[in-house]
Amino acid sequence: MIPNFFSKYPLPKKLPKAIQETVNDLKKSKNKEECLKKAYNLLTKKYKGYKILTYLKFHQAFTTNINILWLRSGFLHCNQMNYLLRLLLVKSGLFTEEDIIHKYSFVYYTSPHQYLKINISSNGYVNVDVWGEANNVKFGDYASGFFRSK
Repeated sequence: MIPNFFSKYPLPKKLPKAIQETVNDLKKSKNKEECLKKAYNLLTKKYKGYKILTYLKFHQAFTTNINILWLRSGFLHCNQMNYLLRLLLVKSGLFTEEDIIHKYSFVYYTSPHQYLKINISSNGYVNVDVWGEANNVKFGDYASGFFRSK
């Protein structure tokens, strides 16, 4: 089974220095929404999701070592991007595990895809798809079908 796809992979207790510095910056956020957008922007600048690479680099989907994931740039699988986003948000102290829900769709109607539904206020949740951003899926939406849910 692919780690962090159908269940939440455990977060490490201690973070590498580079990730901890990012978390410390996120802790300065005014609220959950600001923290989420900062983390989303950071991850979407560093990582990209591409359907063809999802298949060509399938063997990399099993990597869970945060040091390895954090040092990469370019392509990551959706489950890995979501793991990093969850890590940043929960470690910021502004979010709990209960604020973050794994959700699923099918890209091109055949390829399983994971995105997150995140509680940002008492008013509700927002869909977040870091992987989909490289395919013009905007913040608040998620990849499905031929890329957009709406």
